[in-house]
Amino acid sequence: MAVFDEEPRRTNRQHEIGQDLSLLSVADLQERIAILKAEAGRLEAEIASKTSSKSVAESLFKPR
Repeated sequence: MAVFDEEPRRTNRQHEIGQDLSLLSVADLQERIAILKAEAGRLEAEIASKTSSKSVAESLFKPR
């Protein structure tokens, strides 16, 4: 067994709400911001899709 790992230690790419950020580098923080912004965009797109589907369904089943 080697004294040192041959591969560099990878930082955890997942972000946990409330976690200690003091141990992360500026690059890590910027990467996490980009990941979170992309996820927020994905969530907003899903909301828009569901809102659109709901509007279509409501128009089809609207009482006449």
